[in-house]
Amino acid sequence: MAKHRAHTTANEPDKSSGQNPTAAASTDPVGRHRAAPGPEGLSVWATAQSTGPVQRRGRYVRESVQHPARMLPAIAAHAVNAYTQPGDLVLDPMCGIGTTLVEAIHADRDAIGVEYESRWSDIADANIKHAHAQGATGRAGVIRGDATGILSLVPGALAGQVALVVTSPPYGPTVHGLVRPGADGVAKFDNAYNDGTDRGNLAYRDLTGLADGFAQILAGCHTLLRPGGVVVVTARPWRKHGELVDLPSAVIGAGIRAGLTPVDRCVALLAAVRDGGLVARPSFFQLQAVRKARAGGTPMHLIAHEDVLVFVKSPAPESGVVA
Repeated sequence: MAKHRAHTTANEPDKSSGQNPTAAASTDPVGRHRAAPGPEGLSVWATAQSTGPVQRRGRYVRESVQHPARMLPAIAAHAVNAYTQPGDLVLDPMCGIGTTLVEAIHADRDAIGVEYESRWSDIADANIKHAHAQGATGRAGVIRGDATGILSLVPGALAGQVALVVTSPPYGPTVHGLVRPGADGVAKFDNAYNDGTDRGNLAYRDLTGLADGFAQILAGCHTLLRPGGVVVVTARPWRKHGELVDLPSAVIGAGIRAGLTPVDRCVALLAAVRDGGLVARPSFFQLQAVRKARAGGTPMHLIAHEDVLVFVKSPAPESGVVA
């Protein structure tokens, strides 16, 4: 694979591990992650120093690769370490195979997840069990259900107790998935959320429907968050019939409608930082799409990051205080 370089002023992180890539940074009184001062202190998360398979190897059960849109473990780990303290409660309302939960309990946080499809929630349960077998000290559990009604699923006693929400919306009913050699070139597999008969998953909605459903989820999370609690959402735009679909902006709008305050917009790298440049880690399909576009005269580039959208639940005004 060719090395694709781009200029960067981000600090060179520890190359020995992709699990906790937090560079010099601080957290302000309301929980917002801040980079170190100076031109080198960018809000860039170096979360792909090792590939996704390397980050998951031995840390997650083998069946985890079947999910069509897995969050990089280093992204979840970075968010947990940047915005919480040991013993805090972390929530992922669309937890998939449980990446957020696993990284939280390895960091001595407690975690709860909601997952719509039982196939993935079963794998999330297995990943939690596996993490505990490896010495994870936090507690975690997965609830099966539709997160748009999260307040009817999560125990009422948890209202106002969650320190951090980490999640990512779906990018459509089918994504890149995995490939294997076939008689006619390559065959795609593990690239869909379900067999298409159950349209309850947000992945089957158009952008407007997805944003509305996600706003419902975030509104429920707002109730569960403690004052000053943080929401971290990873999202990236995608192309549909050649047109760019701006999912990050839709997520920001959904967060505002849910009563959350946007405070930061960071970058989680999907490329490794090496010697002041970026080493791209594209999927087979990303590389194929870019090559076809360039051959047709469209100057498309490989995606090298995800947007990290950070919101906060504003503290309630003190009683008796007149503005």
